[in-house]
Amino acid sequence: QVQLVESGGGLVQAGGSLRLSCAASGRTFSNYDMGWFRQAPGKEREFVADISWRGIGTYYADSMKGRFTISRDNAKNTVYLQMNSLKPEDTAVYYCAAGYRGGSYLTTNDINYWGKGTLVTVSL
Repeated sequence: QVQLVESGGGLVQAGGSLRLSCAASGRTFSNYDMGWFRQAPGKEREFVADISWRGIGTYYADSMKGRFTISRDNAKNTVYLQMNSLKPEDTAVYYCAAGYRGGSYLTTNDINYWGKGTLVTVSL
C-alpha cells in the first residue's frame, strides 16, 4: 500500500515557477514508476511526466518538454515536479501517481495509487 500526498500548488503569474512535491508512505515506494498527471476543469485527466523506479528514465508530454522537470529521491520517498515558464493553460489540479509503465510512459490505466491532488492556478 502506498499513500501519496501532494504539496506546492498555488497561484502564480504567467512566466513564473512552482515546485510540486509528492510525499509517499509505504516501504515499496522505490519499486514504482512515478508520474504526474493533471486535470483542468471540464477536461479529462492527462499525462504530464513520469520517472522510472530507479530515477533514470523520464518522459514528458510534448507541451511540457523544456519547461517541466520530474525527479525523485527514493531515500526521502518523494517525487518532485519543477514547473517553469508557466502558462495560463497549465492551470489544473495536479495529481501524483504510482504505477508500472506498460509502454513508454505511464497512462491512467497503469496507475495503482493516486494522490488527492494540488491546485495550480496560473494568472495572466
